[in-house]
Amino acid sequence: MTVAGQGEYYIPNPSPWPITAMASLLLMLGGTALLINGVTWGGWLTLAGFLLFTVLLFGWFSDVVKENLTDCYNAQVDRSFRQGMFWFIASEVFFFLSFFGALYYIRNVALPWIGGEGYLGLTHEYLYNQFQYAWPSAGPEQLGGEFKPMGAWGIPAINTLILLSSGGTITWAHWGLKEDNQRKLVLGLAATIALGLVFVVLQAYEYQHAYANHNLTLESGVYGSTFYMLTGFHGFHVTMGAVMLMAILFRAMKGHFSPHNHFAFEAVAWYWHFVDVVWLGLFVFVYWL
Repeated sequence: MTVAGQGEYYIPNPSPWPITAMASLLLMLGGTALLINGVTWGGWLTLAGFLLFTVLLFGWFSDVVKENLTDCYNAQVDRSFRQGMFWFIASEVFFFLSFFGALYYIRNVALPWIGGEGYLGLTHEYLYNQFQYAWPSAGPEQLGGEFKPMGAWGIPAINTLILLSSGGTITWAHWGLKEDNQRKLVLGLAATIALGLVFVVLQAYEYQHAYANHNLTLESGVYGSTFYMLTGFHGFHVTMGAVMLMAILFRAMKGHFSPHNHFAFEAVAWYWHFVDVVWLGLFVFVYWL
């Protein structure tokens, strides 16, 4: 392991973790797809992928922490990290914008056309003359049968308060770090993690309630698919954010951060604020309007 001096750029040794990440994600996604389609052993593939991903997190985080604590990084490397995190979050923004864009198109363009509005109203006349546009909708074929949409002022409103509060606690933790107050830093991180986990638990309960009491499933036409894709991907991001915060909390308890050297904390804080903002969009456009 070589220390990066002035005018040099640290290049890590060959690592098995990128290909391990690819394998773990392939197992999880493939196993989940098989499970959804009724292949029971797909669950074992998903579990294997999850366990491999857990090993990946411990191994990769350990390597990065060692590099940081042995002064492998200089100011140039730090700038690269910040630029990389910026572009990563930018890619996530466009990822969610694509789903919001699909929701907008379905709700304001495609379904009104099928319902007879606009210059493509002939679609309604020749193909779906029994369909009347309304939102939420399962579409002209009423896939999945009748369902009841999720309201905004139950669990979604509570989850909104939880995530907004978690944005406050992680900012409070950042103030503690800037003040070199480890107790404030640790308490703020612990509170943020706790709020994130409560959010995920409530989201899981909402899914169970939607399936059991509202008949709102992935098969509930266009509304069901967009609802679960948007909220599901967001829930996954919150879960991953909580895992990253746990790693940061462990490092904070070990005293790895100082007021002038704490990019790992800042990166995770940026990511957490990003999932907060995405949830506000979800609350307004999926649950409320």
